[in-house]
Amino acid sequence: MGFLLASLARSVDAWPIGPIRRAYASSDDRINWFRIWPFVVLHLAAFGVIWTGASVTAVAVCAAMYFGRMFAITAFYHRYFSHRSYRMSRPMQFIAAVMGNSAAQRGPLWWAAHHRYHHQHADTPDDLHSPTLAGFWKSHIGWILENRNYRTRMQLVPDLARYPELVFLDRFGWVVPVLTAAAIFGAGHALSLFAPQLHTNALQLFVWGFCVSTVLLFHGTFVINSLAHIWGTRRYDNHDDSRNNLVLSLITLGEGWHNNHHHRPGRTPQGIEWWEIDVTWYVLRAMSWLGLVGEFNR
Repeated sequence: MGFLLASLARSVDAWPIGPIRRAYASSDDRINWFRIWPFVVLHLAAFGVIWTGASVTAVAVCAAMYFGRMFAITAFYHRYFSHRSYRMSRPMQFIAAVMGNSAAQRGPLWWAAHHRYHHQHADTPDDLHSPTLAGFWKSHIGWILENRNYRTRMQLVPDLARYPELVFLDRFGWVVPVLTAAAIFGAGHALSLFAPQLHTNALQLFVWGFCVSTVLLFHGTFVINSLAHIWGTRRYDNHDDSRNNLVLSLITLGEGWHNNHHHRPGRTPQGIEWWEIDVTWYVLRAMSWLGLVGEFNR
């Protein structure tokens, strides 16, 4: 209930008032401790594995929720909503937004707007999360906790703001994550009753399937901000510090080819050479064969 109330409070002021402020302005860079406590609680809840124990079922659900939602972040929130690097129908667009929203990384407009802002100011004093200028902590997680970054920069996403269903998901970004958590809890309870041989229950599946997987997903996504600008190789001189990194690409299903991406942000595939593994691109191509997405920018 506390998570719900805090999320409601956050949704009230998630929208902009007046012009976009400069990235490093006055008291707006202070951490708002009231709003971040659900984020802290979720991290603490992941330690619940000490009491719930583990099972093959719970760990498998954790892995599925991590990789499934990582794909939704990379393919939908990033390559589609942020960069519009391919096309999909409006119904599929809504499904993609819901899937991305289930990762508990705010709404699609908020995510896309902040990412577009990053590309406009990469590794300059106005960048929201440059590790070379602001350090690891701020680039990894600190920027998300600051007052100025709670509101959606609507001026940067007029193409998305014309869809009321996306606007709703953005304003009430807590709804889908709460429903996702409840569904996992309910599934765990059902399995304990009807499939006891799987050795799981409501609390165990909730802790592993939602709490642990979401925390891992947070940091798996955040390492692109904090590490992909300082660790790896550079194919292109992009006038920023973006790097290519195989390890980060495996963690994020292809986002680690970050130097490639900053060279051509609107390109759907981020790996260029055959050995630059980009799982997100492979899945998107398979989806195109089914007619779910198409018109890739290459």
